[in-house]
Amino acid sequence: MEYWIISAPGEKSPPSTFDRLNQATCAGSDKMSENFKFVIPELKVGTLDVLVALSDDLAKLDTLTESVVRKVASTLEDVLETSAKGNLSDNLRVGEYPANVYLQKFVWSTSRYPPKQSPRNIADMIAKEMAHVESELKARYNSYNSLKGNLQQLERKSAGSLLTRNIADLVKKEDFVLDSEYLITLVVIVPKLNADDWWKSYETLSEKVVPRSSRVVFEDNEHMLVTVTLFRLVVDTFKTKCRENKFMVRDFAYSEEEIAAGRNELDKLTADKKKQFGPLVKWLKINFGEVFVSWIHVKALRVFVESVLRYGLPVNFHAMVVHPLKKNQRKLRDTLNQLYGHLDSTALSGQKISSMEIPGLNLNAADYFPYVYYKVTLDMLDPTR
Repeated sequence: MEYWIISAPGEKSPPSTFDRLNQATCAGSDKMSENFKFVIPELKVGTLDVLVALSDDLAKLDTLTESVVRKVASTLEDVLETSAKGNLSDNLRVGEYPANVYLQKFVWSTSRYPPKQSPRNIADMIAKEMAHVESELKARYNSYNSLKGNLQQLERKSAGSLLTRNIADLVKKEDFVLDSEYLITLVVIVPKLNADDWWKSYETLSEKVVPRSSRVVFEDNEHMLVTVTLFRLVVDTFKTKCRENKFMVRDFAYSEEEIAAGRNELDKLTADKKKQFGPLVKWLKINFGEVFVSWIHVKALRVFVESVLRYGLPVNFHAMVVHPLKKNQRKLRDTLNQLYGHLDSTALSGQKISSMEIPGLNLNAADYFPYVYYKVTLDMLDPTR
């Protein structure tokens, strides 16, 4: 979803700058765009040197602020996980509006960024806000991710192959000989392809194996989990023989206390994740709106500063939001060049921007037009559009 924020000098007589834009791009059946007013209050101008320096800094602040907007959006997408990704755009709102509608209805926030403050002060305020949000986002997300990672690690141990999974939940107390000075019960993973070999040979893999002591405790598609009881004296020999015959002895000692502790840890991590999930999602949703507002105000500052640098004093320009229709983007660009080409003939002459002395504009050749122009891409909301 792409929008263009443009500005052109105010007209001395009707029709207004905005009406002329609509007449050129929306008249008749061949509609090229949807257009909206982008009202910027008259800010303090300062000196030309101040504006040129501010233009450089605003370009960097624009990049920083957009990156924070996208970080918050991508973090929310990750936290919501796969099942809710389809509803991401429903969660990325600015107050009561979707982000694109906020842009279309843009009103300068005089409470957050008083116009009586200089553009430099407003830019510094936004920079501090972005630093704070970035820092808090990192701390909150790292905490949640650490918790999530620990939980996933425990969950993986409770599922998957018998070769690696936690087998504590698969066995029972009665499967083991406990508290014996001489006997011990081992847990062995036997490939199903080798099941016959196990039953034929386990009693003779070493001396002192209790006859008929092996039992199948659990099985999946590929392996059986079996127990076998033998004398402690021959454990090492028995394990060696098992390896030679492709049987895997799991290192496991039955302990009701440890099993209970493992279950409690899993339950605690699950509860902690749920406890953090709601507040984190709420924080991300609120702060997406906050940083998006800041981002669009940075765009407004850039439009104001560049319009003054381009069109001079006294301040007299109209800023507009243009939503180009995809099939007519090239035609729309040509129409805008025809409408505003008289403002700067060098922009249409093919002259390279690097050879043009335009202080403070920070534009490459592809983005330089006779009118002030900035693109806003909202693909974090709907990548398919």
